[in-house]
Amino acid sequence: MTHPMKHLPVTEDTFRELAAAADRLLTDLDRLTDADIAVPSRLSGWTRGYVLNHLAAQVPALERLLEWARTGVERPQYADRRARDAEIEAGADRPAAELAAEVRRTAAHFQQAVENLPEPAWKAVIRPITGELCTPERILVIRLRELEVHHVDLDLGYGFADIPDTALRTITEDVAGHLAQATAATAFELRDEQGAPIHRFGTGGPTVTGTRPDALAWLTGRSAGDGLTTADGAALPVLPGWI
Repeated sequence: MTHPMKHLPVTEDTFRELAAAADRLLTDLDRLTDADIAVPSRLSGWTRGYVLNHLAAQVPALERLLEWARTGVERPQYADRRARDAEIEAGADRPAAELAAEVRRTAAHFQQAVENLPEPAWKAVIRPITGELCTPERILVIRLRELEVHHVDLDLGYGFADIPDTALRTITEDVAGHLAQATAATAFELRDEQGAPIHRFGTGGPTVTGTRPDALAWLTGRSAGDGLTTADGAALPVLPGWI
């Protein structure tokens, strides 16, 4: 049986972080040209157009989960992985202004959807495509994660170190928690550069130390572990792929 995933409680800060993350992204999108859309992003195999199209198409998918929570009628995020991939590809080569407008429109629509979700729906149990059980609170964290990590992927001068501390901590805990649940065979402890615990994976194993931005880059597969070290100098643990 899959149990509900533990996650950070949603507060007014989370709503503000969502809006702020969208604003930062949209400000950078305003300077994209049509020629920029076909340029490879920092995410292997994805152009900037793919990243932008995914950010826009993801909103209706997440809103299906919110509808599930509101009505109690199961509404899968996607029919399957193939449907998700098709949504990412369809329209990814549109002009920059059109893609930016769609990201802007869907971001505003999502913000309104979560702000209008009835209070009882926040306690409903739903299941994203990744398979874990959760409540709609985590859907906000997923969207925050996607906005920030994919902003970095666009390679527009925004890096993991630019993510504000509150959002960085929320996203890192969410990603680490999901990986820890999905990789029971991998055991290690992740700590920041001051030695404060970030997350424990399993029992035993090495201690991996580094800054939170470097840790998040590694956990999300955007880095091979640059800036991270183990106490005995051994190789970093092997993590599953993440997109």
